[in-house]
Amino acid sequence: MSPKLLKHVKYIFVFFTKIVTICKKMWYYKFMLNLYITSSNRREGKTFLTAGLAATMQSLGYSTTVYKPIQTNGIERNGFMQSPDLTYVKTIDPYINTHFSYLYKSDLEPLIASELENEPIDIELISREYGRISSTSDCTLLDGDCGILSPIAPAVQTADLVKKLQLPLLFVVTPREDSINDTLLSIYTAQEKGLEIRGVVINNIKDDCPKNLLNAIPRVIEEYTNIKILGLISHIEGKISPEDLITSILNGVDIESIFNVKIEKLEL
Repeated sequence: MSPKLLKHVKYIFVFFTKIVTICKKMWYYKFMLNLYITSSNRREGKTFLTAGLAATMQSLGYSTTVYKPIQTNGIERNGFMQSPDLTYVKTIDPYINTHFSYLYKSDLEPLIASELENEPIDIELISREYGRISSTSDCTLLDGDCGILSPIAPAVQTADLVKKLQLPLLFVVTPREDSINDTLLSIYTAQEKGLEIRGVVINNIKDDCPKNLLNAIPRVIEEYTNIKILGLISHIEGKISPEDLITSILNGVDIESIFNVKIEKLEL
């Protein structure tokens, strides 16, 4: 091979190496902005936090989708079933894309609801829909219906779905007397199953929450699990405006640690 030709080959190799590196970074950052938001129990504020994070990411310039793979407690309106959680997300920001795969009227655990309504849950279908949905947004947030041990199909738990989708977990905790025990159990289970945990957000902190309890929950969780507390969100009275929710997220949550990425607008 002549020196001139060899030089051209080297240029081509360097060029394609740079292209591959850029593509890898794009893939890395793309999926870094996807999360599965869960809690130890229902009504811990998962959808509230999901809506807040989604609206905040939209405000920072990231196109965002909220995906609810399984929704129980569906509401029937004008002959159509609606997802109450996704409806709430839309009230915060109508431009957030929302999707669900399974919608049940029953308020029972997903497996039981699917059996009662004769619509079994297929995690392969959820996986395909997640791949399609996440490819159209910069940030995709999955709003869990129940805890990670909740059965969703025969011999399949929510943790199995999270593992299949290769998503990091963000735990939401409302400060109560039993919060420490429930949260530790959930985190230990997630760790045993090899799931990545980004952190924990303490949500809906009311003014009358005992100070010793509020101080103890973050300290004990971090001490016993080595999982970081990434946010403290105060209770918001009355109707929640998008502006109030976004402000609460920006002031109370470490967004960069939650998504494990530097966000330029936050550095300004």
